Amino acid sequence: MEFKRVTESDSKYDHLEKMSVNELLTGINNEDQSVAIAVQKSIPAIEALVNAIVPRMQQGGRLFYMGAGTSGRLGIVDASECPPTYGIPHGIVVGIIAGGDTAIRKAVEFAEDSTTQGWLDLIEYNINDKDTVIGIAASGTTPYVISAMNNCRANNIITGCITCNPGSPIMAAADFPIAAEVGPEFVTGSTRMKAGTAQKLILNMISTAVMIRMGRVKGNKMVDMQLSNNKLIDRGTRMVMNELAIDEKTAEQLLKENGSVRKAVEAYKK
Repeated sequence: MEFKRVTESDSKYDHLEKMSVNELLTGINNEDQSVAIAVQKSIPAIEALVNAIVPRMQQGGRLFYMGAGTSGRLGIVDASECPPTYGIPHGIVVGIIAGGDTAIRKAVEFAEDSTTQGWLDLIEYNINDKDTVIGIAASGTTPYVISAMNNCRANNIITGCITCNPGSPIMAAADFPIAAEVGPEFVTGSTRMKAGTAQKLILNMISTAVMIRMGRVKGNKMVDMQLSNNKLIDRGTRMVMNELAIDEKTAEQLLKENGSVRKAVEAYKK
């Protein structure tokens, strides 16, 4: 498939090495301001994917993110934040990166070029037709991801994608494609910049919307968050105080006894 590799296009800027620090930072910031607009244009596509994910997760399905390099790391970040933020068990939202966990910190050469390993990595999780797999690839050409997505579709597993190159091969492998065209990077081809920012914003939107629709937020509060540090215990205590109009000591005791804001409030109202 022929398509324009927007993410590989030459930067609008040149002679970067001759710029002052202020000029560099201003140029980067100017480019970043286009990202939110590109994501905004993708909302209908993001909405369609979220609406496909929710009923599947309500039936016990899981959400998988797959990517290589920056894209893979972003998926892992989003997946790892769901349990503490929304109180879901680990393994419900899963991030997989080409090259395995070693690649989180250190690039694994040619891992993204495998046309078999992606599907093998999914099989290790006993992937099934209730699950949803989202391929993340700024370029839209990563073999590790695309081959896994093609195998998913052959096994009736719904696929989505997040890319920054409209018309790229990954879009053809996705039932619910999302393309946020952010344009050339400040440093030519450095997709960890605008493309990475766009991917992160979209991942935030997907997981947040899914968790809210799954009932993991009440009002605007994370009532199921894990109480994994003093900051969160303090936040949870204040939420219980405000909800029940009780004193701090009683609220904190309720929270610690019941393990979450939701359970603390329910226990008090019994």
